[in-house]
Amino acid sequence: MKSFAVIRAEDPNKIKIALHDLEHYGSMKFGSNPKRIEPEYADQLLVSVSGVALKARCNSAALVELDTNAGAAISKLRKIHPPAHVVIVSPRHEAFEELADNSELYPEFDRAFEM
Repeated sequence: MKSFAVIRAEDPNKIKIALHDLEHYGSMKFGSNPKRIEPEYADQLLVSVSGVALKARCNSAALVELDTNAGAAISKLRKIHPPAHVVIVSPRHEAFEELADNSELYPEFDRAFEM
């Protein structure tokens, strides 16, 4: 069953590296192109999924649908330590349906690195 990864970071380049790490080192398959989401929304998703108070706000955020199930994604994530905060949202989370219904509405996240 699919899941979503919400990636939060202080800048877009860390998001780009984290996306690369998920694909290449975590062997995760993306079900769609990564989408740009508002940092405030990503912060809300973190609190909703983890049930823990927010320690620090992010400045950049992305959302990507994973073809990898949530348990496998979390296991792989623990091994690769990407340079951004990655939250896995599974069908058991309240936010999952909202993400599934709206993910196609968000603009694509530009994965090109700026020099």
